[in-house]
Amino acid sequence: MAVKIRLRRMGAKKAPFYRVVVADSRYPRNGRFIEEVGTYNPLTDPATVNIDAEAVKKWISNGAQPTDTVKALLKKSNII
Repeated sequence: MAVKIRLRRMGAKKAPFYRVVVADSRYPRNGRFIEEVGTYNPLTDPATVNIDAEAVKKWISNGAQPTDTVKALLKKSNII
């Protein structure tokens, strides 16, 4: 099972809001997920990022791979 830490799109049309989730890579983008570990709101100025650092570190140590966008958010939040 290839586990990814990725963004799950929420919100309305033209007003995206994302949840950072841990999901199997075979699941659809907005489909089933294992755990929610944070949120990302790109519409605020500056963008709001709330991520549970402990949960993310646990999942990465267990082999989960963050996507490129999530990896950038984690670096910006000084988690990795």
